[in-house]
Amino acid sequence: MINEQIRDREIRLIGADGEQLGIMSAREAMKIAQEAELDLVKIAPMAKPPVCKIIDYGKYKYEQTRKEKEARKKQKTVEIKEVRLSPNIDTNDLNTKINNARKFISKGNKVKVTLRFRGREMAHVQQSRHILDDFAETLADIAVVEKPAKMEGRAMSMVLTEKR
Repeated sequence: MINEQIRDREIRLIGADGEQLGIMSAREAMKIAQEAELDLVKIAPMAKPPVCKIIDYGKYKYEQTRKEKEARKKQKTVEIKEVRLSPNIDTNDLNTKINNARKFISKGNKVKVTLRFRGREMAHVQQSRHILDDFAETLADIAVVEKPAKMEGRAMSMVLTEKR
């Protein structure tokens, strides 16, 4: 709340330079703020009596948005990267996929490892499960299994995340 929106009988006033001006009526505080050509802003509405401060409201609002922007910059979004495998993958190809997954995990992303089955490969789903197990075991030094291997339609997938 700012200026005329403040309807409290008594408020605790803080001056423009941060010193306590004491408890007074909202009207008196409003007069002081107008003399200083600044705004009266309610900072702590739940306090007894409510705390108001004399500040430039436009500048205050600008500072708030800048702080929020900074906080958003520091926030890290975790993406889920996918690594697709097939049941008859060769060792060198598997090592390449493992290295890619290692890069993704070291950057802080989650990795979804998907083993896709096509045609007759669906008859040998359980024999191919060891590929995912080996994949997780190889990355055990930097990653931990968040979701264990599970069939989803024609694909078996698991999710790996960075070790804490």
